[in-house]
Amino acid sequence: MTELLHTAHTSELDPAVRQEIRAFLDAAFDNDFSDDDWDHTLGGVHAWVRDTRGIAAHGSVIQRRVLHRGRSLRVGYVEAVAVRSDRRRQGLGGRVMDALERVIGTAYRVGALSASDEGAALYAARGWQVWPGAIAALGPDGVVALPEEEGTTYLWPGTSGLPAVSDALVFDWREGDVL
Repeated sequence: MTELLHTAHTSELDPAVRQEIRAFLDAAFDNDFSDDDWDHTLGGVHAWVRDTRGIAAHGSVIQRRVLHRGRSLRVGYVEAVAVRSDRRRQGLGGRVMDALERVIGTAYRVGALSASDEGAALYAARGWQVWPGAIAALGPDGVVALPEEEGTTYLWPGTSGLPAVSDALVFDWREGDVL
């Protein structure tokens, strides 16, 4: 196999590699990857696959807090999963997710992500489950319902199983797209 899988915390990324990842994500998301999206990608563990042409796939997992039934859960939140267009459907996204799920399984109560239509099949095939309940965020003025995120938010059991579907998942607030 000529593709090498790399993992590193954001703090361990050489500035040139960090810049290369950002450029890859800009291209992979057709220049619809904002500075807020980039900010959401940082601060956790990155996994990326490199081939002879450069980065072929990337994803990261960062820590977020989710309120559920009066508890604050530490969640491994998956961000910026992308595969270069000429390498799609070749298992590279799965290799990136393997690495990120290992991090979630050893460091977090549960995994979460917001899936695009294109990515949903990958996550479902790996055992990620659509959260069937309400989604909200704790904003500057209180809890804000996010009905547009319902049906696209997936959870992975991590270290202690999925939360009971009884109350909304209330994510921490952040600039840009909250989820």
